[in-house]
Amino acid sequence: MTTRPITDTLRHIGGGCFIDTASGQMAELVSAVDQQGKAGKLTMEITVKKATRGGAMLITGKVKMTKPAEPPMEAMLFATPEGNLIADDPNQQKLDLKVAPGANDTPRTDLKTA
Repeated sequence: MTTRPITDTLRHIGGGCFIDTASGQMAELVSAVDQQGKAGKLTMEITVKKATRGGAMLITGKVKMTKPAEPPMEAMLFATPEGNLIADDPNQQKLDLKVAPGANDTPRTDLKTA
C-alpha cells in the first residue's frame, strides 16, 4: 500500500475546519507580507496519539500565524531648551504669510487639465 498524501488527513481534522482555517490564515499572511514587505510565518502543528480503543488514532491540529510587524507610528518634533517637544522648529524664522486680496474670488480659466 502506498503512503497517502498528508492533505487527505488534514481534511479530516475538525471535520474540515482545520484546513479551512489554515487556508484562510495563509491568504491573510500573504496579504500582510505583500503590504509590509517583510516575512511572516504560518505554523501548523499536528499531534498524533493512540486512542484508548481498538487501534484508532487521535489527530489534533493547530494553526498559528505570525504576521510581519507593522511599522511604528512616528512624528517629527523639535526639542526646546526646556526639554519639550513641539511641531515647529524653534530655530526657524516664522514667515508672516497672508492671502492676496481677490485670490480666491474668481476661478482661474486659463488653467488646463493634462
